[in-house]
Amino acid sequence: MSELCISDDSSSEEILPFAKMIHELLSLPVTMRSKNKKGVRLEKGKAVDMDYTGPVLEEALARNCAIHTIPDKGAYKGIPVVVAPIHDKDGNPVAAVGIVDVVCTIDLAAVFGNYPQIVRQVEERKSSL
Repeated sequence: MSELCISDDSSSEEILPFAKMIHELLSLPVTMRSKNKKGVRLEKGKAVDMDYTGPVLEEALARNCAIHTIPDKGAYKGIPVVVAPIHDKDGNPVAAVGIVDVVCTIDLAAVFGNYPQIVRQVEERKSSL
């Protein structure tokens, strides 16, 4: 039986499958590290750093909460990011994962202004099947 698990001492090689899955789902840059060891940075389908940490990953682990910010240093300086801790069953942070926060860069009014039209198109397509 195969098994994957994350602990506060997971190495970059051990967390890579989790980071890769998030990266493939979202097609966004992803960073991840465990509490006690540096982690990974993935961009454009590749691990570009296997000894990575960043200020927001470290802050999310220290504060044990999700953080939406624009870093003033590091690989994503000036780019909106969101980072969240991964908790153990007792609520303690064991790792943190971050992505570029594309929601901050999207004109939500323009996107959701078309939402009723999209719903109508989906309903019409379902009724024709």
